[in-house]
Amino acid sequence: MKSLKIILPIAIVVLLIIFWLVGYYNAFVTLNEQADGQWAQVETQYQRRFDLIPNLVNSVQGLMDQEKEIFLALAEARTRYTNAATPDQKAEAAGQVELALGRLIAIFENYPDLKSGAAVQDLMTQLEGTENRVSVERKRYNDTIKEYNLKVKRIPGRWIAGMFGFDERAFFDAVEGSETAPTVELNKK
Repeated sequence: MKSLKIILPIAIVVLLIIFWLVGYYNAFVTLNEQADGQWAQVETQYQRRFDLIPNLVNSVQGLMDQEKEIFLALAEARTRYTNAATPDQKAEAAGQVELALGRLIAIFENYPDLKSGAAVQDLMTQLEGTENRVSVERKRYNDTIKEYNLKVKRIPGRWIAGMFGFDERAFFDAVEGSETAPTVELNKK
């Protein structure tokens, strides 16, 4: 009877600790899955962007022979994205696409004939909408990563995350140079 009075509180404390650890573990799993799911949303918008780019390029390529290097940069960045294995590699490749698209959009601003074409205008509108979606999804991704990283960094989560192999995750960062507006020099024929 006396041993039961000692064992019962110890068993209750051990069970509470186990439930507490399970709760933290489940929180890490949930946040990790939310981050993966949000990254999938970012990739979905990237895919939409990459599906629009060839149509846009084909619509204007004949009119813009002197801007072939931009089309080449878009194609190379798209290929890099397709071959990328990790979110960081994909983010870097997507950033290269954004830089090339920025140059392309700047060219459209300087070619009124291009802007007036219905097909080009429609594709540009779709592309701008996709860029907005990409921006929103990347923000949501970063918000999810922030929540996850806070859980991983704060005590006692820091100790528990280490026990179960949960590490800090990287934010989606803008590509270096994307803060500067592209400059375009047109060689009009």
